[in-house]
Amino acid sequence: MARDSAARLIVLVRHNALLMWREPGPLLSRMVLPLVFITLLRPLYLAAQGRTAGTEQAVVGTLVTFSLLALSISGGAILTERLGRTWDRLRSTPLHPAELLLGKAIPVFAALLAQQLLIIGYGTAVCGLRVPHPLLLLGVLLSWSCTLLGLGALIGVLVRSTGELSASFDIGGMLLSSIGGALVPLDVLPAWVSHVAPASPGYWAVRGLHAALDGDARTAATAGALLLGAALLCGTLASFRLQGRAGRLVAL
Repeated sequence: MARDSAARLIVLVRHNALLMWREPGPLLSRMVLPLVFITLLRPLYLAAQGRTAGTEQAVVGTLVTFSLLALSISGGAILTERLGRTWDRLRSTPLHPAELLLGKAIPVFAALLAQQLLIIGYGTAVCGLRVPHPLLLLGVLLSWSCTLLGLGALIGVLVRSTGELSASFDIGGMLLSSIGGALVPLDVLPAWVSHVAPASPGYWAVRGLHAALDGDARTAATAGALLLGAALLCGTLASFRLQGRAGRLVAL
């Protein structure tokens, strides 16, 4: 039984990875644009904050901002299945719902993590970003990737069209990253932003990444735990929503 489940999961992962590979445009843009953004705007951060802090702010801010924009990869994968009615057909097969979700989630998770590792690698190799605690940093990146996956899945099951999806990610991504202090440090923003910032997952991603780069394990662990909690909440809500849709389909 376990072997059959693993075999089905491998087939689903391979299938969904192939679908992403056939439409590489969104993924490639989310990979290339952050590197251009860092290159062009890093001098501004250096002038304002100095070399070390400026480089860290440029890399962390770019990573959080563009990883939030990359939610379109996660949400788009689910919305495409919904609009094409293929999700309903998959639900009518003997496949377990957990297998369907994992088969969809694993390739997207890998893409989100690869984007972030590429940004960190570019910051290290080209911009001189110092990463003295790589395992601590990896822990925060994994937690943040889980949050992005859950949030993207939730939006993907709530919206009804590609237009709504695009608006949700573009507006929501920039709003969450800006309020979270990704692009501009919170201490130079209006005071009210600091009060609402903790409500944004982007805030905890920024805080966790800075803490990981500074070697502050306690703060990084706290941020990672809160990000995982947000991922679990969003993923649970998305699962219930999908099951509700399937239940209405069966009733009809």
